Amino acid sequence: MSFSATILTLYPEMFPGPLGISLAGDALLRGVWSLEARNIRDHGLGRHRTVDDTPAGGGPGMVLRCDVLGAAIDAAATPDDPRPKLLMSPRGKPLTQSYARELAAGPGVIIVCGRFEGVDERVIEARGLKEVSIGDYVLSGGEMAAMIVLDACVRLLPGVMGKEASGTEESFEANRLEYPHYTRPREWEGRTIPDVLLNGNHAHIERWRREESERITRERRPDLLER
Repeated sequence: MSFSATILTLYPEMFPGPLGISLAGDALLRGVWSLEARNIRDHGLGRHRTVDDTPAGGGPGMVLRCDVLGAAIDAAATPDDPRPKLLMSPRGKPLTQSYARELAAGPGVIIVCGRFEGVDERVIEARGLKEVSIGDYVLSGGEMAAMIVLDACVRLLPGVMGKEASGTEESFEANRLEYPHYTRPREWEGRTIPDVLLNGNHAHIERWRREESERITRERRPDLLER
């Protein structure tokens, strides 16, 4: 069964966007995964298809209504749909490589893209939405964050990347950042490829890469080594 992604958004025209090109786009054409973007506004209220209202208790901005979003979710997935329901949110669980692998190993995802000041808390609770964050910053909406989640997952699906090892020797695998890469020419602007990579001794190369990975991680992301 292919990996199936359903996006709930106020801007379905944003999809597939970057997901329609390169590895993800090729895999989409080959049926390795599928993508459906559904418009939350189809379930809006009244002549103007209203989807939001002022926040209870006062404050700036607007809040996405629970009845509208709940109806959109119910129309997109049957009660027995096994896919996790994600809500892109800056207060959510951080997206990590291990979590992307976990999602990629499943049947797919349903992703809700929030807008405005946020989403009524009751629909998060009632529909079991799992909040996911791509970083400690705020975007205008969840669409681009959803694309990042999908790209991180799709590239891990069998048959998407050229070599199986491409997905295992990367940053954040085994809580390490990736080692440096080099290619031709051998010398460029006075900088040369490290000799160890050119001597043909694979044991030495593997040790050098491991040591460089640990060095870079220690310098730039020591928090990864503590996990």
